[in-house]
Order: sequence, then structure tokens, then C-alpha cells
Amino acid sequence: MDSALLPSAKPVQLVDPEGCHTHDDRYPLPDGELLLSAYGHLVAGRRINDQANALVRQGRLAVYPSSHGQEACQVAAAVVLAGEDWLFPTYRDTVAVITRGIDPLQVFSLLRGDWHGGYDPHEHRVAPQATPLATQLLHAVGVGHAAKLRGESTVVLAMCGDGATSEGDFHEAMNFAAVFHVPVVFLIQNNEFAISVPLDHQTVAPSLAHKAIGYGMPGERVDGNDLAALLAVLGAAVDRARDGGGPSLIEAHTYRMHAHTNADDATRYRSADDVERWVPRDPILRMRTYLRGLTLLTDEGEHALSDAADSIAATIRGGLNTEAEVDPAQLFEYVYAEKTSQLREQAEQLREELARDAEAESAGAGDQAEGELR
Repeated sequence: MDSALLPSAKPVQLVDPEGCHTHDDRYPLPDGELLLSAYGHLVAGRRINDQANALVRQGRLAVYPSSHGQEACQVAAAVVLAGEDWLFPTYRDTVAVITRGIDPLQVFSLLRGDWHGGYDPHEHRVAPQATPLATQLLHAVGVGHAAKLRGESTVVLAMCGDGATSEGDFHEAMNFAAVFHVPVVFLIQNNEFAISVPLDHQTVAPSLAHKAIGYGMPGERVDGNDLAALLAVLGAAVDRARDGGGPSLIEAHTYRMHAHTNADDATRYRSADDVERWVPRDPILRMRTYLRGLTLLTDEGEHALSDAADSIAATIRGGLNTEAEVDPAQLFEYVYAEKTSQLREQAEQLREELARDAEAESAGAGDQAEGELR
């Protein structure tokens, strides 16, 4: 029983960095049509990352945690879920949220600096992107537990990074999910750094997937830049959870090619040579080579996917180039079902300040107009 919970000695891989199929007895290769469709999301994901980084430099986004190089994890996490399932993302999982089918402009509302998450979580069954580390894992387990009590077939996929595994919330979520046999799949995107802290400064475990055995759930390791392997491993974990098999922990080995966010200077804790070593493992290059070898991806098809990705980027660019209409009064509307006396007082103070500012602006405009007439 204990050995059945242990992850594989090496991360599961179905397509190697050269784009060749590598056989695995436990995980069949996903069919070509699924891989081609998922590859389209990969191309779109890279374009979204590039566009977002440009918008940060232009001051149109307040912050952007890029998933450049991690797009295979993002796409697979969204693709393996059914309509009734839930996705719980982190702040870095913008591409996963968009791949799930949410309007990109709604997704970017939070990163633009708005007060709300941008989209309706219940409509899309996607939780708001969480900035605090690991807090969303507890929420994910709660949703999964509720679905189980209601007799639903819902599976919850909860995403986190390697840094989140050092948080107490990670332990609590894992333990609760295991004890109550909750249909949750935990996906760790191990990109080797928690901001500037390398993995070997966080744990001496053989792998993060090995942590699963301590909770009595199976763990698995997968090549996080191999889209085919991710679809197979995550798909199997989702199917297992839906069939009543309980939770599992998947560690995807990948790499954060860009800085933690635009506010981070990654050169202070890693070298350009470190990053360069991961360039040949790029998930897009790998899957493109594989699909080209099977003649599933043609020049015409690739142009079509590129055009579709450019269209998404244009939508994001156009939407974020428009100034948002802000109503400061909304800050007080959705904190409590019924406003507290303090909130009512603060709201009134703000209303009065805005009224005084408006009067001053109006008076200044009147003085300017009178001066011009003279």
C-alpha cells in the first residue's frame, strides 16, 4: 500500500524535448486531436504572457506574474476539467483561467488594480486568483467536500507553486482532503523558486510529490513542460477523484523563465546560464515538433492558431487601453451584507471629500473661463 502511494522515480514524460514519443506503461499518450487543440491553447497562452508583459511596461497593468515557460501546466489544468468541475488558481495562473473560457478582459481586471476579481466564480466555476500563498487550497477542499456531501460528481483542481508547500495552509488542506476523502487534485507547479528562494532551501524531501504519502494519498511527478504527459497524468487523477478514489498530489517540474513579477530582479538570485538551460525544454517547441512529425500540424494550421492568439492579444490590448470607469462608493458596498457603522461613516467621509473636490474643480474651471473672457 505504501509503495502504491509513492511517485515515480523520474517525472512522467511522454514527449521528450526533441519532440519524440517516450513510452510509459501507466499513462497512454493522449490522442492527436486533443493534443492539437491543447497546443492551440499553448500558443495563445504564450501570446497572452507576451502581451501582458508589454502592457506592464506601458503602465496599463499594475503587475503581472508571468507563466512564460509554464504554459503547458496552465493549459492542461484547464483542459482536463469537465464543465461541472472547479478550478482554484494562483496569481500566476492567468493563462489557465482564460483557457477555462473566461473573457480575458475580466481576468485582467484584478491585475489592472481593480477592487474585484473581474469575473463571477460561480458562473465559470473558477475561484478568484489568489495572491496569498496556499489559502486557495483550503477553499478548494471546502468546495470539494461540499460537492461530495451533496452527492455531486464535481472534481476540484487546486493549483499552487513550490513556495506554497512551505505554508501551514498547504498541510491543513492536504490533511483534510485525505481524511475526508475529498475529490481534489492538488497541482504543484514546481518552477524551482519561491520568488528568490530556491527549492533546496525549502525542503530536503526527495521531491514535493513525496509529501503526499505522509497524508495517505498518492503522489506523482510529471514533466511540467510536456503537455502530453500533463494531460495524461492530470486526466488520470481527475478521473480517479471523480470515481471516488479521493485526492492526489501532482508535482509538475517546470521553470519560471521570467522574473517573479515585473517588480522582481531575478538576476540577483540566478544567472542567465541557468535560464538558458531551460530554453530547449520549451513546451511549445516540443509539442510543435511532435505534431509536425505526425503531420497533424500544418503551415496553414499553425498560421490559423497564431492568428487566433493575436486576436486574443488584440482584445486584451484594446480593452486595457481604455480607461476604466471607477466608482469609489463601491469600496463599501460588498464588504458586509449590511454596512457597519464604521463603513457608513467612512463612506460618508469619502462622499463629502469627493463633493468638495468637485466643487473646487468647478470653481477653478469657472475662474479660468472668466479670465479667458477678459
